[in-house]
Amino acid sequence: MKALLAVLFLLAAAPALAVEPGERLDDPALEARAREISQELRCLVCQNQSIDDSNADLAHDLRVLVRERLVAGDTDAEVLDYITDRYGDYVLLRPPFQANTLILWLAPAALLLAGGAALALRMRRGRVETAPLTEEEKAAVDALLAEEDRRA
Repeated sequence: MKALLAVLFLLAAAPALAVEPGERLDDPALEARAREISQELRCLVCQNQSIDDSNADLAHDLRVLVRERLVAGDTDAEVLDYITDRYGDYVLLRPPFQANTLILWLAPAALLLAGGAALALRMRRGRVETAPLTEEEKAAVDALLAEEDRRA
Protein backbone atom coordinates (compact mmCIF):
# COMPACT_ATOMS: atom_id res chain seq x y z
CA MET A 1 0.00 0.00 0.00
CA LYS A 2 2.83 2.38 0.87
CA ALA A 3 4.57 1.61 -2.42
CA LEU A 4 1.38 2.41 -4.35
CA LEU A 5 1.03 5.73 -2.54
CA ALA A 6 4.66 6.56 -3.26
CA VAL A 7 4.16 5.85 -6.96
CA LEU A 8 1.01 7.97 -7.03
CA PHE A 9 2.83 10.87 -5.37
CA LEU A 10 5.68 10.62 -7.87
CA LEU A 11 3.24 10.61 -10.78
CA ALA A 12 1.37 13.59 -9.38
CA ALA A 13 4.60 15.51 -8.90
CA ALA A 14 5.88 14.82 -12.42
CA PRO A 15 5.25 17.70 -14.80
CA ALA A 16 2.73 17.03 -17.55
CA LEU A 17 4.82 18.12 -20.50
CA ALA A 18 4.07 17.44 -24.12
CA VAL A 19 7.68 17.27 -25.30
CA GLU A 20 8.11 14.09 -27.27
CA PRO A 21 11.26 11.96 -26.93
CA GLY A 22 12.19 12.57 -30.57
CA GLU A 23 12.26 16.33 -29.98
CA ARG A 24 14.73 16.23 -27.11
CA LEU A 25 18.29 17.35 -27.69
CA ASP A 26 21.24 15.16 -26.74
CA ASP A 27 23.00 18.07 -25.01
CA PRO A 28 21.37 18.51 -21.57
CA ALA A 29 22.35 22.18 -21.37
CA LEU A 30 20.73 22.96 -24.73
CA GLU A 31 17.66 20.93 -23.79
CA ALA A 32 17.32 22.87 -20.53
CA ARG A 33 17.53 26.15 -22.46
CA ALA A 34 14.95 24.88 -24.94
CA ARG A 35 12.59 23.97 -22.08
CA GLU A 36 12.98 27.43 -20.52
CA ILE A 37 12.24 29.15 -23.83
CA SER A 38 9.30 26.81 -24.49
CA GLN A 39 7.77 27.82 -21.15
CA GLU A 40 7.75 31.46 -22.31
CA LEU A 41 5.99 30.81 -25.62
CA ARG A 42 2.21 30.54 -25.98
CA CYS A 43 0.63 27.77 -28.01
CA LEU A 44 -1.29 29.66 -30.69
CA VAL A 45 -3.85 26.85 -30.90
CA CYS A 46 -4.49 26.31 -27.17
CA GLN A 47 -3.75 29.94 -26.26
CA ASN A 48 -3.61 29.34 -22.52
CA GLN A 49 -0.76 26.84 -22.52
CA SER A 50 2.91 27.11 -23.20
CA ILE A 51 4.23 25.20 -26.18
CA ASP A 52 6.00 22.96 -23.67
CA ASP A 53 2.63 21.84 -22.25
CA SER A 54 0.61 21.66 -25.47
CA ASN A 55 0.05 18.61 -27.66
CA ALA A 56 -1.04 20.69 -30.68
CA ASP A 57 0.83 20.20 -33.95
CA LEU A 58 1.79 23.89 -34.10
CA ALA A 59 3.26 23.67 -30.58
CA HIS A 60 5.30 20.66 -31.72
CA ASP A 61 6.55 22.64 -34.73
CA LEU A 62 7.50 25.58 -32.50
CA ARG A 63 9.35 23.31 -30.04
CA VAL A 64 11.31 21.84 -32.95
CA LEU A 65 12.02 25.34 -34.29
CA VAL A 66 13.32 26.48 -30.88
CA ARG A 67 15.66 23.52 -30.73
CA GLU A 68 16.87 24.07 -34.31
CA ARG A 69 17.70 27.69 -33.53
CA LEU A 70 19.57 26.69 -30.36
CA VAL A 71 21.59 24.04 -32.23
CA ALA A 72 22.39 26.71 -34.86
CA GLY A 73 24.01 28.76 -32.07
CA ASP A 74 21.35 31.38 -31.34
CA THR A 75 21.12 32.89 -27.87
CA ASP A 76 17.86 32.61 -25.92
CA ALA A 77 17.01 36.21 -26.80
CA GLU A 78 17.72 35.60 -30.49
CA VAL A 79 15.42 32.56 -30.49
CA LEU A 80 12.62 34.56 -28.85
CA ASP A 81 13.19 37.45 -31.28
CA TYR A 82 13.10 35.08 -34.25
CA ILE A 83 9.79 33.56 -33.16
CA THR A 84 8.17 36.89 -32.23
CA ASP A 85 9.23 38.31 -35.61
CA ARG A 86 7.34 35.45 -37.28
CA TYR A 87 4.28 35.25 -34.97
CA GLY A 88 4.12 38.62 -33.20
CA ASP A 89 4.13 39.48 -29.50
CA TYR A 90 1.01 37.39 -28.97
CA VAL A 91 3.17 34.26 -28.98
CA LEU A 92 4.80 35.41 -25.72
CA LEU A 93 3.08 34.34 -22.51
CA ARG A 94 4.43 37.52 -20.86
CA PRO A 95 4.02 40.27 -23.47
CA PRO A 96 6.48 43.18 -23.33
CA PHE A 97 5.48 46.51 -21.81
CA GLN A 98 5.01 48.71 -24.86
CA ALA A 99 2.35 50.95 -26.41
CA ASN A 100 0.32 48.19 -28.08
CA THR A 101 0.25 46.05 -24.91
CA LEU A 102 -0.35 48.90 -22.47
CA ILE A 103 -3.94 47.87 -21.82
CA LEU A 104 -2.85 44.35 -20.86
CA TRP A 105 -0.60 45.74 -18.16
CA LEU A 106 -2.72 48.63 -16.90
CA ALA A 107 -6.26 47.24 -17.12
CA PRO A 108 -6.06 45.14 -13.92
CA ALA A 109 -4.89 48.13 -11.86
CA ALA A 110 -7.48 50.40 -13.49
CA LEU A 111 -10.27 47.92 -12.75
CA LEU A 112 -9.11 47.59 -9.16
CA LEU A 113 -9.08 51.37 -8.71
CA ALA A 114 -12.51 51.74 -10.35
CA GLY A 115 -13.93 49.03 -8.10
CA GLY A 116 -12.48 50.73 -5.02
CA ALA A 117 -13.92 54.09 -6.09
CA ALA A 118 -17.35 52.54 -6.71
CA LEU A 119 -17.24 50.86 -3.30
CA ALA A 120 -16.24 54.11 -1.61
CA LEU A 121 -19.10 55.96 -3.32
CA ARG A 122 -21.54 53.24 -2.35
CA MET A 123 -20.44 53.38 1.28
CA ARG A 124 -20.69 57.17 1.30
CA ARG A 125 -24.25 57.06 0.01
CA GLY A 126 -25.17 54.54 2.71
CA ARG A 127 -24.27 57.03 5.47
CA VAL A 128 -26.86 59.59 4.47
CA GLU A 129 -28.70 60.89 7.51
CA THR A 130 -32.43 60.31 7.39
CA ALA A 131 -34.97 62.54 9.05
CA PRO A 132 -36.74 61.09 12.09
CA LEU A 133 -40.31 59.86 11.68
CA THR A 134 -43.09 62.36 12.23
CA GLU A 135 -45.82 61.64 14.78
CA GLU A 136 -48.19 60.62 11.94
CA GLU A 137 -45.63 58.19 10.50
CA LYS A 138 -44.98 56.68 13.96
CA ALA A 139 -48.72 56.17 14.45
CA ALA A 140 -49.01 54.50 11.03
CA VAL A 141 -46.11 52.15 11.83
CA ASP A 142 -47.60 51.29 15.23
CA ALA A 143 -50.93 50.55 13.58
CA LEU A 144 -49.31 48.26 11.02
CA LEU A 145 -47.41 46.40 13.73
CA ALA A 146 -50.51 46.01 15.87
CA GLU A 147 -52.42 44.65 12.89
CA GLU A 148 -49.57 42.20 12.21
CA ASP A 149 -49.68 41.03 15.83
CA ARG A 150 -53.43 40.40 15.59
CA ARG A 151 -52.94 38.22 12.48
CA ALA A 152 -50.28 36.08 14.14
